[in-house]
Amino acid sequence: MTFLLILIALVLVLGVLLGRLSDHVGIPVLLAFLALGMIFGSDGLFKIPFENFDFASQISTVALIFIIFYGGFGTNWKAARPVALPAVLLSTAGVVLTALFTGVFCHFVLRLSWLESLLLGSVISSTDAASVFSILRSKRLSLKYGTTSLLELESGSNDPFAYMMTFLLLRMMSGGVTGGEVALLAFRQIFFGLACGAALAWAAVRLFRKLRHDPAAVPLMTVAVALLSYALPTALGGNGYLSAYLVGIVLGNQKFSDKKAMVTFLDGVASLMQIALFFLLGLLSSPSRLPACLPAALAIMLFLTLVSRPAATFLLLTPFRAPLRQQVVVSWAGLRGATSIVFAIMAVIDQAQTHGDLFHIVFCVVLLSIGLQGTFLPWCARRMDMIDEQEDVLRTFTDYTADTPVQFIRLRIHQDHPWNGVPLRQAVLPPDTRAALILRGDARILPRGDTCLCAGDVLILSAMAYQDDRHLSLSETILDRKHEWCGKRLSEIDWGGSLVILVRRGEEALLPTGSLELCPGDTLVMASDPG
Repeated sequence: MTFLLILIALVLVLGVLLGRLSDHVGIPVLLAFLALGMIFGSDGLFKIPFENFDFASQISTVALIFIIFYGGFGTNWKAARPVALPAVLLSTAGVVLTALFTGVFCHFVLRLSWLESLLLGSVISSTDAASVFSILRSKRLSLKYGTTSLLELESGSNDPFAYMMTFLLLRMMSGGVTGGEVALLAFRQIFFGLACGAALAWAAVRLFRKLRHDPAAVPLMTVAVALLSYALPTALGGNGYLSAYLVGIVLGNQKFSDKKAMVTFLDGVASLMQIALFFLLGLLSSPSRLPACLPAALAIMLFLTLVSRPAATFLLLTPFRAPLRQQVVVSWAGLRGATSIVFAIMAVIDQAQTHGDLFHIVFCVVLLSIGLQGTFLPWCARRMDMIDEQEDVLRTFTDYTADTPVQFIRLRIHQDHPWNGVPLRQAVLPPDTRAALILRGDARILPRGDTCLCAGDVLILSAMAYQDDRHLSLSETILDRKHEWCGKRLSEIDWGGSLVILVRRGEEALLPTGSLELCPGDTLVMASDPG
């Protein structure tokens, strides 16, 4: 076990180095660590004995907590809200329909019992957020009709429902559970998951606002909140993953002075958890058993991709008058990932008896899904003419500020400074800069033209090439053709306590002046009162 822990630590170090080189942990990196685990495993070249499914389940649970929590935290609710209803239907009813259709196929084609067939369908019923996010980011796939946000919200929120169905079916297969008890278990899963998630999200928002002057405590508190959001509802019989996702999406869409640091920290933690999870799953697998499972896995994967996922998608999206080409892309984007393998581990260690090699069948399905569907997803999107060249996919994530080309410069006003006692409109600022904030003792002042600078002030100037500053709270507003600000000059608009520090127009980044007239399609980066 000691050697195994050393090996996992070395894998994480290698993952950090690869992540830094590639800027983001993508599917090729994760598959490489999966293969590395298979090579080191008991059935690989190095023959490390490891078949402890119980230990793997505990590690996998912790990893999934952070992956699902970050799945919610990284989703931009403002962008996702217009497609929230169809996305939620896909992540709930869509998961049930996919599991049901796949279960029927497994029963009649693979000759499995009904409960085992439905269990297999439930385990692979959810799409993998990490895989979907990775492809959307790395390929910069901005899809039409809000499809990018729909996929992000669906893939991030459907794991809790797949877990609940897996949990309920395992209880039924263990015996001694009546229909009424199953209904009660389902109710407790949903009720306590939602109730605990809502209560913890409310408390966490207020807690993080109190910590705005103590940035060092934010990462530790984030870890505590993520773990508690799973543990508390689970102890009450609720769905911990549902609670973790709910807390994540609420926190991720709040305005905090250290928001960027939180996003960066969680992105790193989630990436490392994915690396550790894929390596551990590879270590747990037996490559010599994969060929025997491949025919069944290939049949399931093809049926899942070409029949059950499209059928569920068309049934749920057609009432919303979603274009056929959008439904095709959404269907094809139903990638299976590590979550399905983790749920298969649950089935292996449960007392319920299964007759097929469920773990390795699911393992092969995941590899085929990521390898085939993931590879051809960009091609499918282009073939269906679903690429929106005018949008940036990163805007749908809460860490969009990473691409905002603005940096902040601190200038202290001394007693003999030429700007001391001078209104800002009379101060000769450096070219291509704009006053963004004034720090005066404990006060933070959003500057106006008639604001006078005083000795002891710290003036924050904005310039190109963004670097984050914890004293600024940024938000982004995209103007459509019907927006009331279109056609107006900046000086004609009441900003209500906010300040425009950058205007993006197509490929251009414009520093705002009072005479700048706003146009449809403009993106406004705004500083609001961080106090």
